[in-house]
Amino acid sequence: MSKAPISTTKMQSHFFAYISKIRWVIRWGLKRNAIPENVMEHSWEVATIAHALAVLSNSRFGGQYDANLVATTALYHDVSEVITGDMPTPIKYHSKGMQKAFKEVEIQAERELIALLPEDMKAAFTPLVVSSEVPAEVKRLIKGADTLAAFLKCQEELKAGNSEFSKAAQDIAARLAAFNMPEVDTFLGLFAPSYKLTLDELLNGRETVRALNQANEG
Repeated sequence: MSKAPISTTKMQSHFFAYISKIRWVIRWGLKRNAIPENVMEHSWEVATIAHALAVLSNSRFGGQYDANLVATTALYHDVSEVITGDMPTPIKYHSKGMQKAFKEVEIQAERELIALLPEDMKAAFTPLVVSSEVPAEVKRLIKGADTLAAFLKCQEELKAGNSEFSKAAQDIAARLAAFNMPEVDTFLGLFAPSYKLTLDELLNGRETVRALNQANEG
């Protein structure tokens, strides 16, 4: 027996309008930024990198990830910051008490966002928005992608002559190495160097890259 269609004439949800406001949440709030970055921009970059890590894992390291699910989950990984704001890492991890308190606030914010959805959508979005519901293996890849995005941000700031990010760049590079994730190491070697190039260098270097790849394949 088919279900009766749900009437939408009197239903309204603020969920997507609310989370769209993450574009106004600025990251790296305790540092002077040469290139400002908001949470919406960051989320897109983390999603694309996480998708790449899943594909690399599946194709080279025996992984069995649903790369599309990983990317979608990564898109939502920071939406709670529309309520909490972006808490700078030095503050968030200042002490175990601070870390525990912020985690509790984050979980409450995630639950409040889910509560904005219609009942028939909550089950699908809970594993994307509520961090405790994200599978550990997916969370691992997203953490790797999140840290890679932070590393690339630091490199971008250093390239712009902003030494404010020099210590952060060192610390994040050490964290990436400590992950011991072959997908992350592969991304660093395969894709990260090109981020240092200008658009003109990228465009003019296509033939060089193609020639080098053909030589390596030969």
